[in-house]
Order: sequence, then structure tokens, then C-alpha cells
Amino acid sequence: MSPGQGFSLRSKVESRSAVRLVRLTPLIDIVFILLVFFMLASSFMDWRSISLGTPSIRSGPSSGMEGALLLRVHADGSVDLSGRRMSVEELGSALSAQLQQDPDRRILVRPMNDVPLQKTVRVLDEISATGGRNIALSEQ
Repeated sequence: MSPGQGFSLRSKVESRSAVRLVRLTPLIDIVFILLVFFMLASSFMDWRSISLGTPSIRSGPSSGMEGALLLRVHADGSVDLSGRRMSVEELGSALSAQLQQDPDRRILVRPMNDVPLQKTVRVLDEISATGGRNIALSEQ
């Protein structure tokens, strides 16, 4: 082999590795762009838990209903508090008046058919903000 051929072979190997390094740079750029995109697109919500009471097996079906406030959630976002229809915004004042008399009074929340879960959770949040502690979900 002549010195010129060896040199050209070495330069080809060096140029191939240099090309690989150059081709890796746009990939790293794309990864960082995707990282920034997903960081901006994600939502950072305040996750809270809602404690709900479940009826025990020993208690009869009527024991959880005695003296409880029945709250029906409708699909249009309105609620019935013991037969009186109102909006969720009005629920806070009406419920606080009831809970001042008995703070440990049980509140049965009964979502009607086709009520989205978010509307039910909004009602549960309103009850918790009002001071209701003894909350239970009820089936129809």
C-alpha cells in the first residue's frame, strides 16, 4: 500500500464518524423540543381526595337514610336538596344553614341518570367546602 492510499482510507473512516456525530445533533434537538412540548402541554392539577362513607353490611338500608339530607344531582348541573331544586352555587348557603343545626348530619348524594362524573365531583367539592363531613354516594 502506498502512503496515499492509507491516508485516504483513514480520512474516509474519520469522515464517516464525523458524519455520524453531525447526524446525532438534530436528533438531540428533536428530543429536547419534544420534552419542552410535553412539559408545556401537560396540566398540573391540584389532586385532592374526597372521603366518602360507605354503608356497612350490618346497618340496614333505612339506617343510613334516617335524618339524612338527600341531594340529587341532575344532568343539567342543577341539584335537589331535599326536594328543593337549585344551582350548585346556591347549594353552599342552603347546605350551611342545614349543617349549622347538625354538623355531623349525613348527606346522601344521588347522581341521576347520564350525569357526568365531573358534575358530581363539583357537587362533592361544594359540600366539602361548606363543611359537610359525613358524605355518602347513593345509588338510584
